[in-house]
Amino acid sequence: MVSSSVGQKSLIAPMIVACAMFMESVDENVILTALPTMARDFGHDVVTLKVAVTSYAVGLGAFIPACGWLADRFGARTVFRSAIGIFVVGSLLCAAANSLITFALARFVQGVGGAMMVPVGRIIIFRVVQRADIIRAMNYLTIPAIVGPAAGPLLGGLITTYSHWRLVFLVNVPISILGICLTNRHIANTCEPHPGRLDWTGFFLSGAGAALLLLGLSLIGCEIVSNRDAFCMGVMGAVLLAGYVVHERRVPLPLLDLHFFHIPTFRASVLGGSLFRIGLGALPFLLSLMLQEGYGMSAFESGLVTCASAFGAVFTRTVAPRMLRRYGFRSVLVANAALSGVSVAAHGLFFPCTPTWIIWVVVLLGGFFPALQLTTLNSLTYAEIASRDVGRATSLGSAVHRMSLSLSVTIGGIILQISRAANGHASLMWSDFWPAFLLVGLCSLASIPITLRLPRQAGEEITRAGRI
Repeated sequence: MVSSSVGQKSLIAPMIVACAMFMESVDENVILTALPTMARDFGHDVVTLKVAVTSYAVGLGAFIPACGWLADRFGARTVFRSAIGIFVVGSLLCAAANSLITFALARFVQGVGGAMMVPVGRIIIFRVVQRADIIRAMNYLTIPAIVGPAAGPLLGGLITTYSHWRLVFLVNVPISILGICLTNRHIANTCEPHPGRLDWTGFFLSGAGAALLLLGLSLIGCEIVSNRDAFCMGVMGAVLLAGYVVHERRVPLPLLDLHFFHIPTFRASVLGGSLFRIGLGALPFLLSLMLQEGYGMSAFESGLVTCASAFGAVFTRTVAPRMLRRYGFRSVLVANAALSGVSVAAHGLFFPCTPTWIIWVVVLLGGFFPALQLTTLNSLTYAEIASRDVGRATSLGSAVHRMSLSLSVTIGGIILQISRAANGHASLMWSDFWPAFLLVGLCSLASIPITLRLPRQAGEEITRAGRI
């Protein structure tokens, strides 16, 4: 009885962090079903509004690298609480925006809050949860990661159809206030005693490099700047990131320590997982546009279809630990990456006469397999990471993950624009979407070679100790 009570108390912090992550995940995806309406309000093409999605990722990419140092220096609770506050300020600015540029800037502010909120939340969990409870704790984090992209479009569609899209950002205000109160009460302000000085040069090279690369790619084919300027921004970002790789080898405490990639479990989780996330991140964006622009559904109707993935994700919570104990991390990651890639690519097989129940089943499977993959990847990330290195490992892993998710929307949007131009369509048609779904599905399959390099016994310590 005492052990059970202690276990339940140790999972209070993961539940609080999961709620904050759910809010962040919903908000990141809530505009997807509202994009056509917002495009009309702002006077831009609907594909151009992908910059409104990726500008959030630009804020993430710029500030995630510093999250580990900030948590070690000022305490995880202090940074987590501040991140929630910045996030809600960005939400209020989004609701008040009157142009695409001001809205993109407001999303950037939200991204700054999200850059600290999600990675620092992971640090909190690792520091307060015993290794025996790590799989169960990671299950709490996987549900927001999968349900958020489904609930976001549903909520956005409901509010956009029956009210106004600006209201979707006001939902964050009471949730954020509650999150700050619960954080003060239930989360300890853990920190490392000597985090060292912040690597300012590394912060500039990695943050500016990631921001310019993501922003440049997202602006290609948009009406805001010329393709030449967008391409130049992307090249500048790539050069800065290359400069960081050189800089990282010359400093004793780099902001993003690339040596963690020498750890097999971390490399498979972060690098292989990032390729997988490219397929996962593009799916809600492409599906919402296809259902509305291609099939003529309302925002709410498309949200009802998209939310099917949430049911598959919730089911994963009971299946994942059993499968990991029986088959091991390596086997589950390899087989499930193939199933996930196929389920994502299958969305491109829809056509206007496809029965709704078939679409719903495919979307359901498109929630289950990716959720299982994320649970496995998240549990494996810290399998061989010492407690003192959690902050720095989280910064690196989160930065790579977020870049892959933002690249997914950018890549999906570019392929969509190319497909539309090749078909000679002035506006999006349902036949323009299948190449984008196929490509992002192949990205999930591309993670398999990295995962195959894992030892067969990888993660056994976690599965032996894990309690469900």
